Amino acid sequence: MISKTGQSSAERRDCYDEFDPDTLDRTAFAVRLDFSQYKDEVPLHKHRQGQLVMALHGAVTCRTENALWIVPPQCGVWIPGGILHSNQATSNAVLSYLFVEPGAVPLPMDCCTLSVSPLLREMILRLADVPVAFGGNDHIDRMVRVMLDELAQMPVEALSLPASHHPKIAAITAALTEDPSDRRTLADWAVHIALSERSLKRLMVEETGLTFGQWRRQLHLVIALRELASGASVQRVSGDLGYESPTAFIVMFKKALGTTPARYFSNRSAGRPLRSD
Repeated sequence: MISKTGQSSAERRDCYDEFDPDTLDRTAFAVRLDFSQYKDEVPLHKHRQGQLVMALHGAVTCRTENALWIVPPQCGVWIPGGILHSNQATSNAVLSYLFVEPGAVPLPMDCCTLSVSPLLREMILRLADVPVAFGGNDHIDRMVRVMLDELAQMPVEALSLPASHHPKIAAITAALTEDPSDRRTLADWAVHIALSERSLKRLMVEETGLTFGQWRRQLHLVIALRELASGASVQRVSGDLGYESPTAFIVMFKKALGTTPARYFSNRSAGRPLRSD
């Protein structure tokens, strides 16, 4: 893939070539990254600090051992320190990484998607303007304290996709992730993996916490958010996901998030929270 700078993905550098967060002794620091200048994928890694990955433009997919998160604009995924994860940015992504020292403020102990208020967003961007090597001063220290208090108040949003290591469930979810337009039913998949429909139904819930239909709808939702944030049209996304029409896709989207795709992104730009089921 060629970026808008004319560089291929192989020629672009890793974003962590610029700094090593584990060597910095600060309560919190932030960086802003335009992924037209960096490799789209950051392979499995972990940090001592907690990390908030925030999408300013485009979207990013974060993966951990047990789940996948899509981070559309005006949201962030919180990754506690010590958790292995990887990031895959869309080609148009501009991201902000906020790193927070463990114990600096009460934050979720598990990975989750957080809403990001306009106030928090602007404070993170202000902190990203401070050089990484900056020693700090009273003004910055006060701003960081307020920023972390605001971060601790952000609501969790249901934008994750559970994963499973069970070989039969993993085979189904991998196939659907590869081809989300695949419309085989639970009964079809039961035949494919040599299980009874009843056993597969029970196993799916045990492994993911969702029914087969709920898991596939969540897959479609997170893929749609990623593709729409990268600039794809509703018509294209609905076709790629196997919906009979854009209207059918919009009905699914509205049922899940309480609004249409156009209003969803308009609300996110305005800093309004979404409804999470």
